[in-house]
Amino acid sequence: MNTDPIADYLTRIRNACRISHPFVEVPASKLKVEMTKLLQREGYIRSYELREDKEKKFQMLRINLKYDDQGYPVIRKLQRYSRPGRRRYSGKNVTRVLDGAGVAVVSTNKGLLTDREARKQQVGGEVLCFVE
Repeated sequence: MNTDPIADYLTRIRNACRISHPFVEVPASKLKVEMTKLLQREGYIRSYELREDKEKKFQMLRINLKYDDQGYPVIRKLQRYSRPGRRRYSGKNVTRVLDGAGVAVVSTNKGLLTDREARKQQVGGEVLCFVE
């Protein structure tokens, strides 16, 4: 049983990038789909699709990873920040990642936002992870 599905999601993406897989499949949830949309919007992944697993009757999220011209993954680092044992929240002034070169994923009352969007809308929330 997985107690932290977001950490599992990030680890699967991180491991697939390390061995240059073209895609990775993870069990789908609303939060994972929203995080994937955010990663695509920010240019860290190519695309994604939801697939129905006929045998087990649940959805899988297939994420097509993005690599640069030399074959290096666009996602250099994925780090879980807030976790079940230690929730971390930020006010209206969400910290910047790599002085704006990276992205912090923030769960707010307006949905999942990047740190830039959260600062622009002046909302705070739980900082889920950092992407570099």
